[in-house]
Order: sequence, then structure tokens, then C-alpha cells
Amino acid sequence: MPRERFVEQYLAALLAQASHLISAEFHAIVRAQGLAVAEWRILASLAGGQEIPVGRLAQLVIAPQPTVTRQLDRMAAKGLVERAAHTDDKRLTLARITPLGQDVARALIAQARAHERQVLAPFGEDMGAQLKRMLREMIELHRRE
Repeated sequence: MPRERFVEQYLAALLAQASHLISAEFHAIVRAQGLAVAEWRILASLAGGQEIPVGRLAQLVIAPQPTVTRQLDRMAAKGLVERAAHTDDKRLTLARITPLGQDVARALIAQARAHERQVLAPFGEDMGAQLKRMLREMIELHRRE
């Protein structure tokens, strides 16, 4: 009888594998639209919301802050995002999406939602919602500011 590998039962490995496989499917759509995956992640993180500190944005897109800063520079040159100093704390830089960036993000977000529905369809709406709820709780429990 074959033995099961550790990673076939280890939560972190399972999450990483699922994320990689599912993300790869959608990243093909992103690249077909002429965006880099890093640009998509930044736009998706800023879309529909208020400006956020660059450090927090780096946490959301899972990239080092200097990398995100360089990416923001490139995206600002394209008119997709802009940066501003925090009104109360001049040490913080805020990132926000521009109207052009919002338009680009809106189209991709619609495609991302369709992709998500396709991924979750085999499990039903309730299980999909439960999975997302559990993941948000897990993230909150393990987030370090």
C-alpha cells in the first residue's frame, strides 16, 4: 500500500498548489490583455477602494515593498495609478488607482469573477462561500502588521 506524502496533507502546501494552479489559469487572461501579473495584482488591490499605504499594498500583492514601489512607478507612467503623501504621516506614501486604471481593472475583475465561479462551481455556492470565509479568517488570524 503506497504511503501518502506529507505535502499531500499539509495545509500550506495544499493552499500553495491550489493558488498556483488557479492563478495560472487566470494569469493567461491577464497577459492576453497586455498586463503583467504584478500590474493586475496591484490594480485588483486598489480597484473600487480608497488609497492605501504602499506597505499595505505590498502585503496584499505578496511582494517586497521596493518591488511594489518600482512597479507603481511604471504603472504611474502608464496613467494607471498615482502616489501621494499621507496627509497625517509624511513618511507614508499612498497608492491609488486612476480612472484609466479603474477602467482596465473593471474589465479584468469581471473576468476574474467569472473564472472564480467556474473554479467553485463543482463545490456549490455554499461551500464556495464557506471556503472564502475560512480563508479570510485564516489570513486575519495570521496577519502581522
